[in-house]
Order: sequence, then structure tokens, then C-alpha cells
Amino acid sequence: MELDTFLYNLHFDQEKIFPPDWQVDWEDGPLPYKLYRGLPVIPLNTEKPLSLKRGDSQQKPSLEELGHFLWYVYGLTQYSQTAINVGTYENDVMFAQSKRRFVPSGGALYPSELYVYVNLEGAPNGIYHYDVAHHRLVLLREGNYDSYLSRSLGNGFDISNSFCTVFVSTMFWKNYYKYNNFSYRLQGLDAGVLIGQTLAVADQIGFSSRVCYQFLDPAINHLLGLSEKEESVYAVIPLTIHQPIHYVDNENNRDIVSATELCREIPTLKHVYYNRSKRVLDYPMLRKLNEASRMETTESFVKIMKNKSKKLSLSAEMLFLPLTEHVSYDFASICRERHSLDSDFVLGNVSQIQLSTLLKETFSFSYQNDLDGTEGQIETRFSLYGSLYNVEGVPNGTYSYDISTHALRRINQGDFRQLLHFGLTMPNVNLFQVPLCMHVVGDKDYNKEELGYRGYRIQQMEAGILVQRLLLASGALGMGGHPLLGFDVNQCDELYRINSKGKTSLIKIPVGTYRPRAWLKGSLRS
Repeated sequence: MELDTFLYNLHFDQEKIFPPDWQVDWEDGPLPYKLYRGLPVIPLNTEKPLSLKRGDSQQKPSLEELGHFLWYVYGLTQYSQTAINVGTYENDVMFAQSKRRFVPSGGALYPSELYVYVNLEGAPNGIYHYDVAHHRLVLLREGNYDSYLSRSLGNGFDISNSFCTVFVSTMFWKNYYKYNNFSYRLQGLDAGVLIGQTLAVADQIGFSSRVCYQFLDPAINHLLGLSEKEESVYAVIPLTIHQPIHYVDNENNRDIVSATELCREIPTLKHVYYNRSKRVLDYPMLRKLNEASRMETTESFVKIMKNKSKKLSLSAEMLFLPLTEHVSYDFASICRERHSLDSDFVLGNVSQIQLSTLLKETFSFSYQNDLDGTEGQIETRFSLYGSLYNVEGVPNGTYSYDISTHALRRINQGDFRQLLHFGLTMPNVNLFQVPLCMHVVGDKDYNKEELGYRGYRIQQMEAGILVQRLLLASGALGMGGHPLLGFDVNQCDELYRINSKGKTSLIKIPVGTYRPRAWLKGSLRS
């Protein structure tokens, strides 16, 4: 199958990407975390704080503070057991157990892994894997790799100013075993949600960050000791305690750096890790897309120069939302309470103030990245559309949100809950009980002209960042959400009248109030 055809079917016709005889081998599933064997480890403090506080902006964080940061980003936070009805009788119940984290993940499989390059007291300088299962750092490669890493990122900034650089990778098998080829779409969104949480936690603590989507893949994977057939880095995030990390266009940036030359500078790592699966199937389409997305030299690095600012149609029917103040909330508490709602939604009234705050908070951020010169204004590439029901002062219907005017543009009037509910491929959420059914909308072409096939996974990651922002904002307002990919994209694009405008719905997020879930759960915080 050609890559363009595959990506089209992945988004618009998902049935065509699954083998007709596909069956999930549940008994042979991999662990949701990677376990290295026989390597030096540095235990991290297991006593995590109940709240996050901004540190001293003049001093490097301690190893203990880095441990708190990593735990709030991606640590194991809770063990839960839920009873699921599987029949018509009282005893027709099965129990599902899961080890949860503060970020959502498709099927709770967590295909992403975290690595860090550390320059802190209390730990040798070098490359580490964050061992989620034991809350510790595993030393993969000791030494100073500032120059190597800076050149891999295009020499745009001095990596020596960073006390820690975070690498977000994807292990292909971790959710391919369940979702087959559909896992490629999930993996980008999972990585994006994790990036969104990384940015949020960094902001809470007072770290400056920059997300690098463009880097020399073979060089970065070689530095971490990853086999690109099994796992690949999707994003690199340097952290500092100084001023925002800006890209500097100097003479050195014009020197072309080759991944092949960099890889010759350091030896190959041959570490052993535990997977648990006894039989790992091949995933040729994921490998082909990963290979097609690789950057071999810094000559491939680009900026998105197209002007994608949205122009408001004068004929559009606008509903201006009330201006609201920034909502303050206990970030750590919201993280602890967050879970993906299924049958937990309970239809309730939503005020205009709540809706206004939700939309404003979702977009009220900017983040430094290497894609364009917009100072990280993500709204130049994405929009929020929604089907709204039972919102105070807002007629039921479908709307798009215009951030420049903080207003809703009405598209259709009416109640579309039934249409959207029956468009779910797996109706595990009752959309009749959901007042806000939001969609992140982006370009169909995923900036392919500039970024090639790498643009697809970057688009999914940026959409994931917005999803995490929306979930945190909804939690602050006493609501919850559930990111969904199992929906009829063509139906939604037609409903929003974007199918002929080069736009498409990337992910659905129902948002609303909910009742307490009947489950057993226990915190994994000491």
C-alpha cells in the first residue's frame, strides 16, 4: 500500500488498514513500560509532593526536583480496578485492572517512553531512561554530549544552558499488538498529550522549554541506543531555568550536519530490555512511515512560512462570549482527579462563563518550537469546533471558535447528539449525556509540502498538546472529558462544512459533568 493511500485510509476509512483476519493476542501483550536489565540505576525520591511550586530561578533544580517533575509528567500514579458488565445476569461481570498515569493513552497502553540527558549534581552527566515502573533513572550512556546534541538539533541554541533535555519516543509494538496499523495515528497523539503534560508541569515549576520536532533521527536514536525498527524519538525538549529558549540564526546554523558523521563519533549501545511479549509481529507500514519521515541532514530542517491566519467572514453569524479572567486551580489536584470518562457523563447545564473559560484556557498559551516564527501560537494551525447542547444562552447547534474575537461562529442549528453518537465506531461514551462535543480541526495536507510525511506525526502531536490543554481546563471547571478517535471523520467534516475547505477533524473530545465512578483505586504516591 502506498504511504499516501495508507494515511488517507488511516484517517477517513479505517477499516481498510486492518487485516481481515486480525485478532488480538491478549495473553502475549507487552508491558506498558520499558524495563532495562543490568544497568546502573539512580533511585528517585518516592515521596512526591501534593502540590507543585515554582523553584528558585537562579539555581539548578536538584535531582529530587527532577524526580518530582518526571513523576508528574509520566509516572505511575494510581492502580485501579473496574467492574464491567458482560452479560444480562448479576454475576456476568469481569474486572479490568490498570496502572494509571496523569495523561490519557489509547487503551491505557502508553506507547511513549521518556529519556533524559541530565546535567545536575547528584548524578553523572549522561543519557538516562526514566524507569516508570520503579521511579528511577537508568544510566544508558555516561558523558558530556552537549556538542553532539546541539548539532543534532541544528545548532540553533546552546544545549549547555539546559540542565535537562527530555526525549519523547514511541515504541511501535506497545500498542500495535492491539490496534495494528491504526496505532500509527494513536502514537502521534499519545506523544502529543505527553508533550502537553511536559509543558504544563514545566510551567508550574518554572522551567523554560522548547519543543524540537526536527532533528537528525539516526543521530538522536543512536545517542539513546534505540533500534529504529522498534522505537524512535518523536520530540526533543530542552529545559532551562533561564530565559525562554530562542532559536538563534547564526553562521554556524548554515553548516550542514550529517547524521552519519555524528553517529561515527560515539559507540553503538547494545543494552538489553524486557518486553514480555514472546511473539512480536512485524509492522511494515509503521516502519516505512518512520523511514520516510527521517531527517538525515540539517539541510532538511524547514520553517512553515505559509500564512495560515484565519479571516473572519463578515456574513458569519457570531455569538460573542463573555470575557473571563484566567482561572486559577490546583494543578496537582486536577491531575489526580483526571480520568477518561465512559458511561460516567451526566447531562447538566453549562454556563456561558464555563464555555468561555474552557475555550480561552485551551488556547491561552504559547510554546517555543522549531516549526515557524509565530512564537508558538498553535492557533495558526488548529481550530476548535464543537456540537453544543444545553449551554446557557447558546442555541443548540454546531459552532467554530474564533480565538481572535473570542466568539462562536454558528454553522448549523439543532441537536446533533444522535448523529454524532451513531457515528462512533465503538460507542463506549453516551453522547446523549454530553453537552460539549469538541473537535480539534487541522489541515488535511498536514504541511506535507514543507515537512513531508514527518508533517503527519507532527500534526498529531500538536493536536495532542491541545487535547491535554482542554482536559486540564475542563478539570479546573469541574468537568471531564474523553479523547476519542473511533468516530466517523467524514460525517463530522460534513457536519462542520469543512470537507471542501482543506480541513478535517483530527480528534473528538466529549466534555461535561459526570458522576463518581464505581471503582477501586489506590494512589501509588508514597
